[in-house]
Amino acid sequence: MVEQNRVVDTPLVLGMMRLAEQKSLQQPGPLADWIERRLDQGLNWFDHADIYGDGRCETLFGAALAARPELKSRVRLIGKADIVKAGGQAPKQVTHYDTSAEHLTAAVDGSLERLGVEQLDLFLVHRPDPLMDPEATARTLERLIQSGKVGQVGVSNFLPEQWRLLQQALGTRLCCNQLELSLRASGLLFNGTAEALQRDGLQLLAWSPLAGGRVEEEWLGERLAEMAAQAGCGTTGLALAWLRRLPGQPVPVMGSLNDARIADALAGCELELSRPDWFALLEAARGQRVP
Repeated sequence: MVEQNRVVDTPLVLGMMRLAEQKSLQQPGPLADWIERRLDQGLNWFDHADIYGDGRCETLFGAALAARPELKSRVRLIGKADIVKAGGQAPKQVTHYDTSAEHLTAAVDGSLERLGVEQLDLFLVHRPDPLMDPEATARTLERLIQSGKVGQVGVSNFLPEQWRLLQQALGTRLCCNQLELSLRASGLLFNGTAEALQRDGLQLLAWSPLAGGRVEEEWLGERLAEMAAQAGCGTTGLALAWLRRLPGQPVPVMGSLNDARIADALAGCELELSRPDWFALLEAARGQRVP
């Protein structure tokens, strides 16, 4: 088993996918205030992708950093690319993936320009590309690191043989894999993926850890509310405590920008669930008894 390289040294990553939809954070000043509040909470990792808001999320974040330059040295930035969204003109008439050297290099350059920074602390290949040339993609990632544009590299949504194929061609270690994981989406815990991550030493970043709010619905929501009241936190915190109880302590990538919800999430990340409580929530989520 390879020792895990915990590059993302935080209990919680803040996802910026919905930033362009948040009207109260559209101006540089209020957004800079929001970023500073997160930093004061010890939350310094912010998750971006070139397609979030068609680049507008990075632009807004970059404008806030430009308005308050002293924040730049305190934030840690994750970037992702290779998804090309469908557009009205060829060759973008269909959404597709592009892991070519030209596309990944241009995508990183675009993110750096929009964010107004010189380096992405972590860059992830956003989706597995069936047409990927592993050698060419590996050389591109290595050049991005050597140029200083990227600190470290990882993947997102990759299955074990997909990340291993890329790792085989790569002269540096992939440090993490960003995968969907929540009480509502726990499949990777039962199909060998979680064990493969441990074996290969990849840190797990969990996107959609609250399943878009669905963890608070139906019987699972009722069970969370009962147990949260006893634990002294909210349902958001308890749902993330469940996730953090897993081996390696996966890091949730939380999309909510609400101050109170983030505070509850952070409190939950520090809560250690007992085994019976962990399995009680799993049982409620799956709608069946643990065999």
